[in-house]
Amino acid sequence: MNWKTDYRSFYYAGAPEPEDPDLDPAQTALLCIDVQDYGLDLPEDPAQRALWEPFQLRMRQTVLPGLRVLQDAFRDKQMDVLHARIACLLEDGRDRSLSQKKPGWNNLLMPLDSQASQIMPEVAPRPGEIVMTKTTDSALTGTNLRLTLHNMGIRNVVVAGIYTDQCISSTVRSLADESFNVLVVEDCCAAGTMELHRHELEVINMIYCHVMSSRELAGLLGLEL
Repeated sequence: MNWKTDYRSFYYAGAPEPEDPDLDPAQTALLCIDVQDYGLDLPEDPAQRALWEPFQLRMRQTVLPGLRVLQDAFRDKQMDVLHARIACLLEDGRDRSLSQKKPGWNNLLMPLDSQASQIMPEVAPRPGEIVMTKTTDSALTGTNLRLTLHNMGIRNVVVAGIYTDQCISSTVRSLADESFNVLVVEDCCAAGTMELHRHELEVINMIYCHVMSSRELAGLLGLEL
């Protein structure tokens, strides 16, 4: 994989290769989005369980271990690690955004203390790390994350988590609109299928973010993975 040429959509098929981003560690943070219990909960229905098996395998074999390594690399270099999670403040979920009230898979009723809303222990926040609680897809729209990043002097946001085509994409677009430099770590993200995952990366790459692997990011930041 070469981040400068891969994940290109129709619009950027012939675009020149981008220059290496200027990633001052003091101005760069890792944002881990929605890696929660609900996403790893196995469906009871056998057909649904089989349908989600590739996602479960990617999460267990690639995303969770890779994200943990990336988190620790940031911490070892004294770089900020932030987290966002979906959780409603009211038990009946009246405070949720419309996208989380519509019938179907995205109808997420997860109060603050519910097991479903908890971040997976493999990638859980360390003491002192910021956790944003949201009732929206975008981690920026539904929280004070923009102000927090601004106050911390963060200009570059490295994004990882789930789901690539939903909360990752929404957050990336919001961050880009607020003029943050955004990098998405491909092997630390997942969507329901690899087709959805790759397609969304092609949609957001080059305009809203740069998509790269954790190894490529480590090379740019001088991280030890």
